[in-house]
Amino acid sequence: MISLVITLSLAICILGYTSYNLFKKVEKLESIVDSQQQYIGKFSNTVDYTKKRLDDIDAKGTFESDDEIGWFFESVKTLQRELNDFNINENRGNQQPNSPANRG
Repeated sequence: MISLVITLSLAICILGYTSYNLFKKVEKLESIVDSQQQYIGKFSNTVDYTKKRLDDIDAKGTFESDDEIGWFFESVKTLQRELNDFNINENRGNQQPNSPANRG
């Protein structure tokens, strides 16, 4: 009877320690996830802002007339389209980013 109590007490202590240890690890990982979500949110806001500014600049057509600047501006617009695929504010994380093969 005493050996059963000792065994159960030992099992409870081990389970308690492992539960506490896992709880602390989960709290630490949740903290990391929260900071990463904040970073991604800030990055998405920056992508939104640059998209709006780029659209404003592109609407005027100022850069299309000059060949060298037009080429650079087209490269910037291509880069912005690539960044838009990773913007969580637009697709809210529900869609997978478009792969280059799917864009045709």
